[in-house]
Amino acid sequence: MIVAFSISPGTADETGGVADAVAEAVRVVRASGLPCETNAMFTNIEGEWDEVMAVVKQAVDVVAASSPRVGLVLKADIRPGHTGQLSAKVERIEERLGD
Repeated sequence: MIVAFSISPGTADETGGVADAVAEAVRVVRASGLPCETNAMFTNIEGEWDEVMAVVKQAVDVVAASSPRVGLVLKADIRPGHTGQLSAKVERIEERLGD
């Protein structure tokens, strides 16, 4: 499965930013060892249901440690028996754009 998720603390830092808290969440994802990528809006992670959801929970927990409220947006592509889709889905689109 692939999960795209975004975590944001309910409170910003003194400058109005959330980058420090979000960076802590991304650090958790990258330390998991699962295939992942981060873009301007979401972090994508690929793996089996239990392992992916455990990482998402850990990321939420690390943000919750610095904020009394956490927002989570999550979208999942659940396709049993398929791996390597984090890059394969993009490659299929790029192939079609190459026409």
